[in-house]
Amino acid sequence: MTKSPAITLKDVHLTLGEGAGRVHILKGIDLEIEKGTSVGLVGPSGSGKSTLLMVMAGLERADAGAVIVAGSELGPLSEDQLAQFRGRNVGIIFQSFHLVPNMTALENVAVPLELAGDPAAFDKARAELEAVGLGHRLSHYPAQLSGGEQQRVAVARALVVEPEILIADEPTGNLDDDTGAQIVELMFAAQKARKTTLVLVTHDPGLAARCARMIRVRSGEIEEAVADRTGVSA
Repeated sequence: MTKSPAITLKDVHLTLGEGAGRVHILKGIDLEIEKGTSVGLVGPSGSGKSTLLMVMAGLERADAGAVIVAGSELGPLSEDQLAQFRGRNVGIIFQSFHLVPNMTALENVAVPLELAGDPAAFDKARAELEAVGLGHRLSHYPAQLSGGEQQRVAVARALVVEPEILIADEPTGNLDDDTGAQIVELMFAAQKARKTTLVLVTHDPGLAARCARMIRVRSGEIEEAVADRTGVSA
């Protein structure tokens, strides 16, 4: 019995903007991503790759087509249902960290578990921060942390819900090379250890090459999908 894909897109279209300014961003995307693999989305600026990632994460709604993630079709879900779905199934890492400034590192990581009503939220958040090397920074606020430390907090927050799918949008874009390399190692180690499906957008061909599969997006279409080179995730 074959296992179902982690993500399936069927003839997905998305148009953004109003009136004469409307732009057809995604143009009939068909795509399947296997469970437990790592996928790099690459392409020029404005190609639609980040929008495609946001559709997969349930942060943008497709105008047409089917988006099936972790066994659930996202189209029919309400905003509240989508939020609950993401909280259970999808961890998201943004380029700009998106931490809550008046919350400590521990509180930031605990937020998704608190929203889910998990009584062990802070214990799990503490363990996740220790796992990313920030056990000594639990009570620090984002402004007291370096960029690399803030992204480690963001990684911990994404992983604390033990998501089936980890989404990363230019996760090293605001970091220097050395710090970015540390974040990359952290992400791939977590993905491999937890058998999580990792989908990341990057302009860095070296980072994309770390993935088991690389998908090129151009003008809202999949121009080229490079088959798995190793057969297993990076």
